[in-house]
Amino acid sequence: MNKTEKYAEVLRIIQSVIEGECDIIANMANMSALLHEEFGFWWTGFYRVDQESGQLVLGPFQGPVACTRIPFGKGVCGTAWERAEAVIVPDVHKFPGHIACSSASNSEIVVPVFQNNQIIAVLDIDSTEFDTFDQTDKEWLEKIVSLIG
Repeated sequence: MNKTEKYAEVLRIIQSVIEGECDIIANMANMSALLHEEFGFWWTGFYRVDQESGQLVLGPFQGPVACTRIPFGKGVCGTAWERAEAVIVPDVHKFPGHIACSSASNSEIVVPVFQNNQIIAVLDIDSTEFDTFDQTDKEWLEKIVSLIG
């Protein structure tokens, strides 16, 4: 099964798992678990926007312990939030201002989650391999997170 076929299957499973569930945290938790399990990523999870502090706050995730708060515009997650678009980083060690929550992470993709045209969270996925993520990942992950909003 190629990557596109795998994403199509994961999307179908996620749709059936979250159908009828309106709790965003529960849906984020199941999305994180399914993506993590099916693709074997190093870290898969969400950071939620906290308007009061102007930071991203750790949400549901799968993987090792993570950074708890990330400021707007900082690191890959904060940059995706600031730009309001997905960010693909083939080598996190070359990304200016990268926040190293784990030294095992080598590549990363961050996809904003929109609700009512506002970013409410970002999906962050890390890999121990370099150059793991591409446009296929971006397109399918954008479809997947759109199910939240």
